[in-house]
Amino acid sequence: MTLRLATADYSFPKLEWEQTLRLARDINMQAMDLGIFAGRSHLRPDEIFSNVPRSATRVSDALRANGLAIADVFLQPGTVFEEYAVNHPEASVRRNAAEFFHRILEFALRCNAKHVTLLPGVHFPGETYEDSLKRCVDELSWRTEAAATLGITLGVEAHIGCITPTPAQVKQLIGMAPGLTLSLDYTHFVYQGIPDNEIEPLLAHTSHFHVRGACKGKIQASFKENTIDYRQVLRAMKRLNYPGWFVLEYVWVDWMGCNEVDNISETILFRDFLCSADRED
Repeated sequence: MTLRLATADYSFPKLEWEQTLRLARDINMQAMDLGIFAGRSHLRPDEIFSNVPRSATRVSDALRANGLAIADVFLQPGTVFEEYAVNHPEASVRRNAAEFFHRILEFALRCNAKHVTLLPGVHFPGETYEDSLKRCVDELSWRTEAAATLGITLGVEAHIGCITPTPAQVKQLIGMAPGLTLSLDYTHFVYQGIPDNEIEPLLAHTSHFHVRGACKGKIQASFKENTIDYRQVLRAMKRLNYPGWFVLEYVWVDWMGCNEVDNISETILFRDFLCSADRED
């Protein structure tokens, strides 16, 4: 396994988008995660989708000018998880979500991006968990196949507030949707007090990996406060010959205390730790 490091444009929302690229270059990142989030990212879905060819050219040119590849394109078309959830009970909403997905595939293809991340869906009130899950499986299965035909890997992030809050539920979803992979972020589990050893089996299904500090009760914490054993994660990834990116993915939003650390300093601390641990092992 080769350690490949990236960061996310949405880690630095107070910078202009092109400035995030220059920062990533200057701190020796090789690639960038692109956040396409409704109402809260540099690159907005409505702007990207209004003219996909033009948007893809702009993004590709800017990344190339800074010597950066695309590690992932992360689409969140709704301002809340339920708004355009892949498993929304209303067929008209699911059709809109499907159209957004086809457009993000076109954007990714035009940018030569090889990985797309979605949220897995939610458990809607008024129906059983199993019914919500079945629609997730149905919707994510055809999306996985559509992406694969274009040479793109689809991953889902098991995010707090989504239908898969525990490792057992994540494994159930992955087992029911052939080919679907994970954009894995330990912090969503560690925050709940779930130990690393219960999360580690998910690495076998992981195509993209997020790194930041966390501990019980804090979904985002400093390097000093962090309790995740990323050295063990690296060892496990090497055994699995993990082919993807390690993305230093701090966020800065007024949600669950995710605006209380210095993202640039914490990104550099984790960069240096991962590089050192990789050499030692």
